[in-house]
Amino acid sequence: MFIYDSVLKKKVEFIPIKENEVKIYVCGPTVYDDAHLGHARSAIAFDLLRRVFIAMDYRVTFVKNFTDIDDKIINKMKESGQSLEELTSFYIKRYKDEMQALHVSDADIEPKATETVSEIVTFIEEMVKKEVAYVTSDSVYFDTSKDKQYLSLSHRLIDDEASLARVSQNDEKKDQKDFALWKFTKADEPSYKASFGEGRPGWHIECSAMIEKHLATSGAYQIDIHAGGADLLFPHHENEAAQTRCKSGQELAKYWMHNGFVTISGEKMSKSLSNSFFLKDALALYDGEVLRFYLLSTHYRANFNFSEEDLLLSKKRLDKIYRLKKRVFDASVGEISATFKANILEALSDDLNISKALAVLDEMIANANEILDKNPKDKSLKISTKANLLWLESVLGIGLHNPYMYFQIGVSETEKNEITQLIEQRNNAKKEKDFAKADAIRSLLEEKHIQLMDTVNGTQWEKVN
Repeated sequence: MFIYDSVLKKKVEFIPIKENEVKIYVCGPTVYDDAHLGHARSAIAFDLLRRVFIAMDYRVTFVKNFTDIDDKIINKMKESGQSLEELTSFYIKRYKDEMQALHVSDADIEPKATETVSEIVTFIEEMVKKEVAYVTSDSVYFDTSKDKQYLSLSHRLIDDEASLARVSQNDEKKDQKDFALWKFTKADEPSYKASFGEGRPGWHIECSAMIEKHLATSGAYQIDIHAGGADLLFPHHENEAAQTRCKSGQELAKYWMHNGFVTISGEKMSKSLSNSFFLKDALALYDGEVLRFYLLSTHYRANFNFSEEDLLLSKKRLDKIYRLKKRVFDASVGEISATFKANILEALSDDLNISKALAVLDEMIANANEILDKNPKDKSLKISTKANLLWLESVLGIGLHNPYMYFQIGVSETEKNEITQLIEQRNNAKKEKDFAKADAIRSLLEEKHIQLMDTVNGTQWEKVN
């Protein structure tokens, strides 16, 4: 397995800390608002990474957190009048429902910041004792001067105003690069007890504490892979790495992976630009699997420009998978083609080279269709093809629909009932040998863009775009 390491800025061979095991931590959402396409892109990218490791027989422990205490959350609480629990529970459930629609598997562990406060407090207490953190009137800060490797992760120069703007300013800080580990809170804000003063954790400390609690191993590195969006490299991941290094003497992660940005109409997706395409809006228009396949089809490190035209082209590619699946749907399941499996994994083990993997898939589909066109009853081909497609479901997280139901996506229940009634009328007409009426009903359905297929399992139908 080769992956692109964001620190080294090159592809390297993945060598696990412990043989045949991999521990992965992915930064999850801050739950004060609905998830957007950027969240979906990251979730799908690293869901694929996890699936590939599993397909390669690794024992995977996958952790994705929820940040459920934060400045933005507190501001939303004040705006909405909701409690912390009400607000964050709502958005966590919404996020998980949307991830399910995208066929993103639940993480093995899904910690919340509010459930990790005692570990965060202990973490900070040890940092204060080691004099790599200090207390001011408003916060406990990490002393970046104590970390000689600070900025080695992002390779960033922080002297310019744009960089400093991302770090909170305070006259009591020893250096403007120093960041808050703990914030002393006001009376009307959520707060937790700590030896250094009542307050709440800062953003960066949460992930370091969760990793130490749920994943950390002894040795040079705590985990194998830390992943997230490219926008998290600085300051979030830089600061996580620094505080863990100074507190434990270990590097936080052996490898760092980051997915590219999502753009809409060529602009980086941003709430300040009002172009943050909420996932709930996308899922109202497109099936989750169609959206997953579209987001999956571009390499995870590349920036992704969302386009409805491209999405519809991607759907046509997904349609081809389902049309083949429909041709072999009634076959029994046999052994997967060793060559097909090896070629797919060879592509994906090259830093998740999805383009190469989909090219292998396209070739398999074309070859299978060509043979089935010549010999529709080729039983052995149907059996092996079905096995290939079922295995692919587990690796790419696509192809999970019944193929007949897939082509009915987007049709309302009212329309489905009308179609079912017309099909029943057509079947009765055929039984009565009233073929003119049967043909008329077929023509009526075709006008509605409904195509009928008479199969051994009865009449099936699909919506034709």
